[in-house]
Parts: sequence; C-alpha cells; structure tokens
Amino acid sequence: MSRVTINDVARASGTSKKTVSRVLNNEPNVRDAVRERVLAAMAELNYRPLTSARSLATNRSFMIGLLYDNLSPSYIMEVQAGVLEACEAQHYSMMVQPLVSTSPDLVERVEDILSRHRPDGLILTPPITDHPQLLDHLRRHDLPFASIAPLHPKDCIGVMLREREAAAAMVAHLVALGHRRIAHIIGDPKHGGGVWRLAGFRDGMQRAGLKENPKYMVQGEFSFESGVAAARQLLALKQRPTAIFAADDDMATGAIWAAAEAGVSVPGEISICGFDDTNIATQVWPPLTTIHQPVREMGRRATEELLLRVQGKGDATMVEVGYEMRIRASTAPAP
Repeated sequence: MSRVTINDVARASGTSKKTVSRVLNNEPNVRDAVRERVLAAMAELNYRPLTSARSLATNRSFMIGLLYDNLSPSYIMEVQAGVLEACEAQHYSMMVQPLVSTSPDLVERVEDILSRHRPDGLILTPPITDHPQLLDHLRRHDLPFASIAPLHPKDCIGVMLREREAAAAMVAHLVALGHRRIAHIIGDPKHGGGVWRLAGFRDGMQRAGLKENPKYMVQGEFSFESGVAAARQLLALKQRPTAIFAADDDMATGAIWAAAEAGVSVPGEISICGFDDTNIATQVWPPLTTIHQPVREMGRRATEELLLRVQGKGDATMVEVGYEMRIRASTAPAP
C-alpha cells in the first residue's frame, strides 16, 4: 500500500494542504469546525506525518529532549510519561538522555546532544534544572528549555509544586497523631526538593513548638540505600524517634526496610512517611503515608509551556500545581 500523504488528507477533508499543515502544527488560526474535519480525515486515513518532511519545511526537528540525573526510577518514568503525552498531542517526538549532573563536562555533553539531535527544546529535571553553568549556556545561546521544580523559579518557565508548604503539612499530620520526637531524612541538597522539604520540616516543627533535635536530622540522597542507612542510624539511638519523615518515597521505603530488619513495628512502634507518592508507596507494606506530587502532570505541563515558547504561540510561564496528603497505614498515633 502507498503511504497516505498530506495531499490525501487535504482532499478527504475538503481543505488545502496549508490548512492541514496548520492543524498538524497546532496553529491557532484554524476554525474549530475545520480543525475537527481535518483531524477526522487524518484518523480515517490513518495518516502519520513524516517528521523529516515537516523538519525541512519548518527548520524544526519536532523533537523535545528530556535530561535527567535521578536515582528514583519511579519518578523518572512518571516524568517521561507526562512529557510523552504532551509531545504526542502536538505531533512531537521525545528523546531521553541520562546525565551525571556533577560531571565536569556536563555542558559539553549537552552541547553534543544539541548538535547531534537538534531538539527544539529541553526539559530539565532536578538536579540538572539548577545547574548554573548549563542554565547560563542555554540562555546565552537562546536555546528554549523548561524546568521542573527549579530552586530559583523566577527566571524560568516550567512547573513547580509548593513543596515547603507540603512538607510542613506532613509534620502537622504527625504532630496531630501525638508525635513529638520526629526525625527527618534529608533529601539531596543539590535538589531544590531537598532544600524546600527541609525548610518545610523546620516550619512544621516550629509551628508545633517543637525543637529540632540534631540527632534526628540525617542526610540522605533520595535513594532506597540512603534511606536504609539513615534509618539504621536513627533506630540505633538510645532514645529513638517515634516518627520518621523521609524527603522522598524511596528513602521512606528504605526506612521501612531498616525497621523490619531491626524488628521494629511500623507503625506500632514508629511511624514512617515520605514524599512524592510514586508507585512504590502502595507496593510496600505497610502502604506509605506520603505527599502526592503529580509528577506525570508536571512533566506534561512543563512540556506544554516549552512548546508554547518553541512555537511562539503565547506567553510561557512557571506553572504551580497543587499537592495532596495521602494518609495510609505507615503512620499511626504515637506509642
């Protein structure tokens, strides 16, 4: 069978090739009725636009690059799903590139990606989203990018969550259960999330009139292994905490694992909670109390803002999304 072309779609929809092209590129100057007719013809003919032809005609690659350096596979998979959803809605493709944010040649690596693949824009995830040399390079060369959860959102487009407020709400939940000896497994300080969640933990403690115990503040790395190590340290204390708030679900899951290893009942003897509400939160036992961060939606919204900038169709902004408390069986009244 011969390949269905843009001319076939134009004939089937009773429009011009230029109108079909405008619909493909999601341009605003097409009447809704005409747009629906073109989309119906595309669906009926099973038309798939040829990316190479579109690229030649518009000098775009119709590709968005997603850059990440994150130890949580659940988080990255959710971000990818959201980015892909937004790309497919506008007939873009997605490329995914893992990087090491601490590498001295990070900027050179990104330059190579831009040279080889020519993406129309980049989605940056933490901690790459806060890499000062990379941000400076992208801005100096006027390369479009959108940031997910940047530490300094003022001059960025993309998406963010009220993480500090959410972390304080989690502390308030533990306080309402009667907990006074509350520990915090701190997130990676290179991530904005680690910084905000620590600040929110301290806000919550201060509002409850509780003093921060330095022995209850243990550094983690947003990984299962660091959660295990941090919880072992906390459980070994002579007066151990009655609750642990880990800055992400992977570390909270590690803490549950360490409690089981030590024969400490969760939540009977110690409550444990996390942040993100990734898939692992409902796969571990007991199911994890956590803050629901709409990661997939954040990936989608960041991509939509990026495409607004790439296509010049409107004012791209920094979008703020809400959070939800997910109270499950890993927290209970203080013993």
